[in-house]
Amino acid sequence: MTVTHRKQSTRRPARHATVGSASTDGTTVPGQATRDREDGAVDSAPTSRPSAPDGAWRVGDPVGRRQFAHIGDVELERGGVLPDVIIAYETWGRLNEAGDNVVLVEHALTGDSHVVGEAGPGHASPGWWNSLIGAGGPVDPDEWFVIASNVLGGCQGSTGPASPAPDGQPWGSRFPYVTVRDQVAAERLLLDHLGIRRVAAVVGGSMGGMRAIEWAVTYPDDVDRCIVLASTPRATADQIAWCQPQLLAIRHDPDFAGGDYYSTDRRPDTGLGLARRIAHITYRTETELDERFGRSHQLGEDPLQAGERGRFAVESYLDHHAGKLARRFDANSYLVLTEAMNSHDVGRDRGGVQAALGRVRADCTIVSVDTDRLYPPRLSDDMHDALPVSRRAHIVSDFGHDGFLIEEDQVGRIIRDALDRRRD
Repeated sequence: MTVTHRKQSTRRPARHATVGSASTDGTTVPGQATRDREDGAVDSAPTSRPSAPDGAWRVGDPVGRRQFAHIGDVELERGGVLPDVIIAYETWGRLNEAGDNVVLVEHALTGDSHVVGEAGPGHASPGWWNSLIGAGGPVDPDEWFVIASNVLGGCQGSTGPASPAPDGQPWGSRFPYVTVRDQVAAERLLLDHLGIRRVAAVVGGSMGGMRAIEWAVTYPDDVDRCIVLASTPRATADQIAWCQPQLLAIRHDPDFAGGDYYSTDRRPDTGLGLARRIAHITYRTETELDERFGRSHQLGEDPLQAGERGRFAVESYLDHHAGKLARRFDANSYLVLTEAMNSHDVGRDRGGVQAALGRVRADCTIVSVDTDRLYPPRLSDDMHDALPVSRRAHIVSDFGHDGFLIEEDQVGRIIRDALDRRRD
């Protein structure tokens, strides 16, 4: 039987909600108890590590600020169950006595739970939204309790293709197709596990914006505010079309091994790099790329000179981003998460997008980037028009889709204003 989401009446709160108390610095380590489970056992990180390295975080790697929650089985929208799911997450601030100060932050495709913070042991990159959370910032941890998890199917501590299956071997090609609704259902189980019933706000951009609006539609009584940046209520044909060559690039890499490359000493970095190059072009604008690079060649690599073929500067730029992602991300997770984005449609089995958005009770803020060619502003207009309570905001940027991450001042003001509304 296909399960679209868990009924609210069947959820049980975690026995103990000792949120944020695992250690003095907010971290846990593999084998250390993090939360009492409903069955009386304790949560810890998984305990196996494959022989071959890849871009995924594994037990034995430095933990950084991660905490881990064992949320049990997740029923999947397409049918079946993903067993014994673990979600990695990070928190900032403290849950107040009323339990009404929770802000859930949703990451984009290649993000993770490390929203803010330095790069270092356990975190290959600095926080991907480093200006968002901090004293006096748009989301002040002295006022808000902020939670960010690594998405189901990801590769930075949550259950994904590189994680051990019940037989102890990595899931690899056996990892099931998951939808955005499945990912939101897993996040709902995480909050249940932490004893949290409502969120003051859910905020996300791009793929994170998909989960944010899905939260507001699936759990309308549990979300006070919904802030969606550079996203859409459903994946369009154009977005799916851009994704197809990315998926094929990975799957056609000779080192992909049908998705079961973990037991080999090779991995599909070439295919993942090609996928990243394709995606990155859609994240920026024609104007920015031309003004920034023009027809300049990389230093010492003039393609028009005799000898080994050189690169134009823009090619070097794309090569850089391809290599950077391969060092910190798993190709199988890229596939799983991209296909989850393709699945996104809040109107599926709900009478269409307008009917689905009409059930939302949250105070919504819908934000677009004026130069976004992947998630054009018209999609935000349509979402805003269909929501019962919605405010429209705009980011002016030369950087296209990535403007929701780059234009920190504009984004900060929008999020601060949204959080300041409807405070009871």
